This record gives sequence, C-alpha cells and structure tokens, in this order.
Amino acid sequence: MSEQLVRFPIRKDAACPFDPAPRMRELDGLTRVELWDGSTPWLVTGYELGRRLLVDPRVSADSTIPGYPHFDEGSRERRKDGRSFVAMDDPEHARQRRMVSQPFAIRNIAALRGDVTDIVNDLIDDLLAGPNPADLVSRFAFPTSTQVICRMLGVPYADHKFFQEQTTLMLHRDSSPETVVGAQEALRAYLRELIERQKAQPADGLISSVIESQVRTGALTEEQLSYISVTLLVAGLETTGNMIALGTLALLRHPDQLERLRNTEDQALVNSAVEELLRYLNISHSGRRRVALADITVEGTTIRAGEGIILASELANRDPDNFPDPDRLDIGRDAQHHLAFGYGPHHCLGRPLATLELQVVYGTLYRRIPSLRLAIPFEQVQFKHDGVAYGVRELPVAW
Repeated sequence: MSEQLVRFPIRKDAACPFDPAPRMRELDGLTRVELWDGSTPWLVTGYELGRRLLVDPRVSADSTIPGYPHFDEGSRERRKDGRSFVAMDDPEHARQRRMVSQPFAIRNIAALRGDVTDIVNDLIDDLLAGPNPADLVSRFAFPTSTQVICRMLGVPYADHKFFQEQTTLMLHRDSSPETVVGAQEALRAYLRELIERQKAQPADGLISSVIESQVRTGALTEEQLSYISVTLLVAGLETTGNMIALGTLALLRHPDQLERLRNTEDQALVNSAVEELLRYLNISHSGRRRVALADITVEGTTIRAGEGIILASELANRDPDNFPDPDRLDIGRDAQHHLAFGYGPHHCLGRPLATLELQVVYGTLYRRIPSLRLAIPFEQVQFKHDGVAYGVRELPVAW
C-alpha cells in the first residue's frame, strides 16, 4: 500500500515557493501519507478537523509512544534520552509549562517592546553602514531573533555562533542521527554549564528566574531545565529568524501590500500584517505531529490507537471555509485564528514574543529602508526545503 502513497513532506513548487505544493492540495480531509521510515500516518488537511484533533484527549504529543510520526531518524534518536514539555502530555506537560510561562505572558512581553525596538534599530543601523548589497538573513533576520531570545533567556549573545551552528545541525534533515544527537548534547552541555554558573551568580533572564523559583525548590531538575532551555533557545532562533526573512521576501513580491504596510501609521494594521503573513507563509511546513492513544472515528474514517497523525497547518491556513480567497496575501485580513502556532494545550508558548518581534520588524525595517529590494533575480533565491522550519538560506538585498 505504501508504494501508492504520497511521500511526506512534499517539496514546494519552485514557481510558487510561498504556497503549499500542488500535490499537497490534492490531499483532502484525512488521508494516509508515507514518511521517511515507511510508516503511514494520517495527514489532516482541514482547518476545523485539525483543531478538533489538537484538543482531543485521545491524541498525544508524547514522542516516545510507538507510532509517533517523527520528522526523521535524527529527530527520533535525539528524543530517546529526554525531551522537554512540548513533547509530553498533561499533567506533566502542563506542570512544566507553567514553570516557564510567566515571562511569556502578554503583559510581560509587551514590556519588552522598547528593548526589541532598540535591537532592531541598531541592526538596521549596522545594515545601512554597508556593505550594499547585503544578506538580510545573516545581517539582520537571525541577529534579531538571536539577540531577543538570548536576552529573554539570559544566554550570552557572544556565544551565538556556537549555538546557531548546533541548531542548524540538529534541525537539518540530511544530518546523520549521530550528528543530530551530538548537536543536541553540545547545546545541553553548554546550557548545563550556564545553569551551574547562574546558580552561583544569578543573571537577568528566564533561566535564572526558573533556577530560583523551581530548581532550588526541587520542583524541576537541572536536567529538565536544560531540555526546556534548548527547546526555547532553538525555537526562538529558528522560527522568528526564518519568518523575518521569508516575510520580507513575500512583501517584496507583493509591492502593493508592502507599500500599504510601509506607509501606515496604524499599529493595528501592522499587527494584522504579522498575523496574515504567519497564515500565508506558515513556516512549519512539516506539520504538527501526534499519535492516537485510542481509536478515533472522524468523517467516517477510524484512526486506530498507535497510528500517527500530522496536521498539515499550511493547508489548514489556506482553508477557504475559514480564510476567503486564501491564496491572496491581504495584510488587512483578520487572520488571528490561523494555526501557525498550533492550537489547544500545546499552543506555542512563545507566540507573544514572536508576534512582538515581527510587529517591530515589519513596522520598522521598510520605513527606515524604503528602497529595500532584492539584489538578485527572484528565481535565484534558495529556499530551505530540508529543515524543520521553512525559510530562505540567504536573502541578498540592496537599497
């Protein structure tokens, strides 16, 4: 049977790199796909069905359960020794999540707007200082996301080259399992050492805060904190960094929307643009992975206990029943209900921080550099088809 199934994930069409692959669009509702290891989980393409399954207690995020649809062999291997709360179920998921959630509360994140604005403006100053053209990915997008998450966690930015290299190795689909596990362990060793230092000398940031409130009380072990810290650091680097660059490219390809955003004085429109770009681009192109704990019958089909489930959020976010004319980028659209950050108990903890960063970037970069443009033909832009997060490798721009 597996020989007749579509192999997932499906590479996007080079002519339409912002859209789901045409072959993906042929998969409707609930259908089996084949993964790298020959397993055949269910792919969920609809918005409403996806949301229902993400809150169904019979659906598990526990990556140690047989049948869980791992991204690749490396992803499977690196979770054998341990994992953070994002790959757990309640009550342990909720218990650990609560321990680190306070800094990500909307009120606390809103207080960071000034700091994030300073980071963005300083990096734009550096960009304008030359050379021209420049790579927006390495000169602006990833330095922005890296500085913000380092400040949030209390991780020295001076070490950013090390953990960016390890993150790339850990999330690249072509990395061997040994390389993936080695990169994760290198990050955890670095963070274990940082935790030890901050136990003796507390610093500003989430890690020291959790050491004082949870580790010293015995509610959380240092090993657990190291796994949580890796998750937060990697997610903070990869998702927002890729989204800054990919969103910029999408706007450059839609000059009417870029002009509308660049010229607005309305913060609400900037915020709307962020949500629409998250919906339209959806960099989590490998889907949200789950496994059934019991038989679940939906739309006349039974998902058996132990079978994998993948929510194709890039298709859910293009569902015409929930987003009229879904293939059109419209920064004025009300798109807040998109699934780019998931839904339900595992809804992304970092959404307020990522959203704030993007609001500041999209509301600042194009105003300060109004002549920003691609420095190479669009056809020469190289996209990341081989990572957990979708984006561009480089984005040469000029002004």
